[in-house]
Amino acid sequence: MAGLVVAMDGPSGSGKSSASRGVARALGLRYLDTGAQYRAMTWWILRQGVDLADSATIAARCGEPEIVSGTDPDSPAIHVGAVDVAGPIREDEVTSAVSAVAAVPEVRARLVALQREIIGAGDIVVEGRDIGTVVAPDAPVKIYLTASPEARAQRRSAELAGTTAEAQQAALARRDTLDSTRKTDPLSMADGAVELDTTALNLDEVIAEVLRLVKERT
Repeated sequence: MAGLVVAMDGPSGSGKSSASRGVARALGLRYLDTGAQYRAMTWWILRQGVDLADSATIAARCGEPEIVSGTDPDSPAIHVGAVDVAGPIREDEVTSAVSAVAAVPEVRARLVALQREIIGAGDIVVEGRDIGTVVAPDAPVKIYLTASPEARAQRRSAELAGTTAEAQQAALARRDTLDSTRKTDPLSMADGAVELDTTALNLDEVIAEVLRLVKERT
């Protein structure tokens, strides 16, 4: 499968992270979580004390941090410089701020260039919100995962301690609106992508269906 790129897009809670890693593992491919890169950038912006409403300063400074992504599906590392930020980028502070930072066109241009550099060697499963539409529109396999709002909220609340499905459903609805209405690279299903509703599927079933689609398209 030399050069294979599998693009996995979808909103939070659709199951794309776990499924993408499982598919990469099953096929012996590399794995890239582009969302972690946006979170790493957001973590760095917050550490600099930049006002999230100050998009001009975010744009001017987004070229400063060195963001390094590991591509091992069993332990996908993410560093800002020498700092391992795999844990910090999942904290509420970053989660609530990442959509604002990711909406800045200069941030997206910087990270899309980085993502394309990593993807260039092929043999990789890439997950995000604009992979099939922007980052790798020529990927031979493009899949858009979705699920019902209730299922997505249940999954997120199961992952995060101290939260409820009701609170997560409200948070996900807000994130969906921000991601799908931003002016630059909004979340949408790519032309030629296969939509896969994971509401009634467990992880193994989602992985099996994606593997079937990969085989069918390659």
